[in-house]
Amino acid sequence: MSENSNINTETKIDTKNNIILKEIQPLWQQIKEDFSTPQQKDPAYNGFLELFFNYPGLIAIAHHRVAHRVYNRGFKLLGRIIMGWAQFMTSIDIHPAAYIGRRVFIDHGIGVVIGETAQIGNDVTIYQGVSLGGVSLEKTKRHPTVLHNVTIGAGAKILGNIVIGENAKVGSNSVVIKNVPNNATAVGIPARIIGQDDKENDKQTTKLPDIDQKMFEYILCRLKIFEAMVQECTQQDINTTMCEKYEELKEQGKILDNMYAEFLKAIKKE
Repeated sequence: MSENSNINTETKIDTKNNIILKEIQPLWQQIKEDFSTPQQKDPAYNGFLELFFNYPGLIAIAHHRVAHRVYNRGFKLLGRIIMGWAQFMTSIDIHPAAYIGRRVFIDHGIGVVIGETAQIGNDVTIYQGVSLGGVSLEKTKRHPTVLHNVTIGAGAKILGNIVIGENAKVGSNSVVIKNVPNNATAVGIPARIIGQDDKENDKQTTKLPDIDQKMFEYILCRLKIFEAMVQECTQQDINTTMCEKYEELKEQGKILDNMYAEFLKAIKKE
C-alpha cells in the first residue's frame, strides 16, 4: 500500500504519474450528463434539438464516450474509426485512449486536439482551437492532465506531461509548458502565472486579465506624469527642483513604479 502516498484522494489523481483515477459510470449516464451541459454553460442555448446541429463539441464527446470504451476493450481499430468519423463531422480530433471526465464542455470546438495520453477532469470548459499535445515520441504519458473546473481559452496550447490545477484558467492563445497551480491564471507565450486565488472561481469563468492592457496603462500614466512635470516647470520658468508640484508629481511616479514592480513580480512567477 506504499502507492497511497502518491495519490491525492481529493482530486483523484496519481501525482506520481499525473494520471486521474477514472470514475466508473454507466455510458448512457455520461452521455445524458453531456447533453445537459450546454444548457448550463452556454447562454446561447435555445433548445434540445439544436444540440445535434450546433454543438460539434458535444457530438465529438458523445462519440468519444463509445470509442473510449471500445478502445480499452481491445478493439483499437474500431475506436480509431469511430473517432475518425467524429473528426470528419466536427473538425475535432480526440484520441480514443484519452480520458475525458464528466460534464466536459467543448464550446464551438473547431480545431480542438486532445492527444492519446491526455486526461481531463470533471466540469472542464474548452474553447475552439485548443491543443492538449505531447512533446515527445515515447510511448509514455506525454500529454497534459487537466484537473476539475478548469477553463481553457480559445487557441491555447498545453504541451507535455504537465498538470493544470483545479479551478485554473488558461488564457486564449497561451502556450503552457509547465504545471499550473490550483486556482491560478496562466497567460502568454510561454504562459506565466499572473494571479492565484485561494477561493473558488466565481461564475465568470472566462474573465481573464489582459497583461498588454496593464502595460499600456502603466506607460500612459507615466507619460502623463512627465508631461505634467514639464508643463508645471515651464509655466513656473524656474529650476525643476523649485516647482511647487514637482515633489508631488515625483511621489506619484514612485507609487506608479512600485505598482509596476509588483506587476513584473507577478508575471515572472513560475
